[in-house]
Amino acid sequence: MNRITAEEAAKILLGQDDILVLTHRSPDGDTLGSAYAVCHALRRMGKRINVACADEIAEKYSYLAAGMQDMDFEPRFILAVDVADEKLLGNLRKIYGGSIDMCIDHHGSNTGYADKLLLKEVAACAEIIYELLLLMKAPIDVKIAECIYTGISTDTGCFRYSNTTAQSHYIAAKLMETGFNYFIINRLMFEIKSKEFLQLEQKAIAGMEYYLDGRVAVITLTKEMMDSVDPSSLEYIAPLPRQVEGVRCGFTLKQVEENHFRISVRTGHELDASKICAGFGGGGHKRAAGCSFTGTKDELIGRLIKAVEKEMQQPIG
Repeated sequence: MNRITAEEAAKILLGQDDILVLTHRSPDGDTLGSAYAVCHALRRMGKRINVACADEIAEKYSYLAAGMQDMDFEPRFILAVDVADEKLLGNLRKIYGGSIDMCIDHHGSNTGYADKLLLKEVAACAEIIYELLLLMKAPIDVKIAECIYTGISTDTGCFRYSNTTAQSHYIAAKLMETGFNYFIINRLMFEIKSKEFLQLEQKAIAGMEYYLDGRVAVITLTKEMMDSVDPSSLEYIAPLPRQVEGVRCGFTLKQVEENHFRISVRTGHELDASKICAGFGGGGHKRAAGCSFTGTKDELIGRLIKAVEKEMQQPIG
């Protein structure tokens, strides 16, 4: 793995063609917004480029790829965006694992799996993409602005999370100058909920469990509970435990199989979510991270609580 600068990444991409952009599984607004921003920009420059994801992309993100058809070519350059670890590629890892030419990412936990890595710990990968497109002198039109704004707004919780910076607001302001309908994107991303999701949300809140004198809250989503909703909507469950007064760490346990879970972790400013997840082979950001676990729910909760207690003993940073 070779760490590169944004200037170096821009030069490399301008010299490539037949590019395939990979997103992470269970795609969110940042990985998709970043990928499609690059795709729209480089196609306008006459390059052949496609986007690929292992999982189905939710309908609410369809505007990102509106009017875009896959081009017919054999990929010669593989780019991953917002993917901290190869295993997050899902089934695409079987095809492209070990052969990814460049990764653009904002996760400090990035494993360095790509040949070249452009890494900046900013609020969203889309912020790096914005800088990259400026360096490539790519015109930021309405379509590209929609993509980049989607990435930044979703990863900052519509500019509410602690990862939001002045730069996040600055880029959003510059994007708004293109005249895209940011208010429609905000409504799609943060306001509209299906009836099925509202029912799931009610069950999740009703079944929330508390530990360590209410400082830890846990939501468990069984396979049966999740079957009735769009998988992409599950990302809006993860912040719920942390919203409870007095909770310093919130866990959302999503059942994959009987004794296999994916865990989303959200913390306040006192705890580092990525360090908690590191003990389970996961990672992410200080306030939002994820990992997986094989074992019973009771075993999982027991280990999670121990990890939180250990992190609570560390100095606040």
